[in-house]
Amino acid sequence: MTSFTMPEIAFRRGRILVNDRDMTMVAILLLVLIALAIAADPLTNHVFYSAGNLTNMMRQWPSYGYGLIAVGMLFVILTGGIDLSVGSVLCFAGLVSAGCSLWWGLPIWLCMFLGIGTGVAWGAVNGFLVSRFQLAPFVVTLATMTTIRGLCYVWSPIALRPSDPGFTRVTSQLIGPFPPAFLVLVAFLIIATVFFNRTPLGRSTIAIGGNRETVRLAGISVKRGLMTAYMISGFCAGTAGVLIASRSGQIQPLQGAAFELDAIAACVIGGASLAGGKGTIRGTIIGMVILVLLNNILSLRNVQSFWQQVFKGLIIIVVILIQSRSQKKD
Repeated sequence: MTSFTMPEIAFRRGRILVNDRDMTMVAILLLVLIALAIAADPLTNHVFYSAGNLTNMMRQWPSYGYGLIAVGMLFVILTGGIDLSVGSVLCFAGLVSAGCSLWWGLPIWLCMFLGIGTGVAWGAVNGFLVSRFQLAPFVVTLATMTTIRGLCYVWSPIALRPSDPGFTRVTSQLIGPFPPAFLVLVAFLIIATVFFNRTPLGRSTIAIGGNRETVRLAGISVKRGLMTAYMISGFCAGTAGVLIASRSGQIQPLQGAAFELDAIAACVIGGASLAGGKGTIRGTIIGMVILVLLNNILSLRNVQSFWQQVFKGLIIIVVILIQSRSQKKD
């Protein structure tokens, strides 16, 4: 892991996140777009570039985990950790929001608030176990992933459908040309960028992944940084779960399974290092776009879902090899 002194971190103001790998990801994205235009058959190519398909991608991007969960995952990865529980947290938050509407008839805003609140609470549990007891993030979040998924089935073994029609209208009506969920994602991206580059807590969160001991010796609370990262991850997953429940009009206890893999893939493809301390919001956006484009064009060409997983895995392997070669050169 790269070592940084606190004066260097303060001077760079979070710009330690920017590196040439971002440009590599931009080049990959452009190649993907060119390949889509050249390789797609006329019918698929016409459908892909249609306004309806582009709008549909904007609806699915934040609602199905490629956006919000990846943003939260980046916070954790930058600290040198991982959060495998985000898919389960997403499901639990969606079930809570839908259940509050279906069973108790609570106001829409309160149902959504409670759903997102459970996401933050589970993030706090992960952060507390990792920071207070210095447990391995992989083990902690693997355990909470299993626990939360089991609680999802306890909460409701069948799909829940919110009783209030207004619950689904929240994300179904466009705001101008954009779906509301897409605008929520954009807002999260802007806030995360400002947090990393303009706030002391954001810069210290990044520094934790670079050199935790240096951060501690500088008088900055490592525990607070870790708690913040995992709570933000839970907040993003909870928000995504509420959006899914609203977007689809239902939420199933199996919802969000393996979404954590897509989130990690988006971060890694975007240049984030699983060792911590390296990654950008800009790179994560590029990673998300690449995954969404690949999923969309493969679906349009009727490629089976398990082959789509194969392509994702191969892309991650290639990106990790590129990162490894780059680190050796450094």
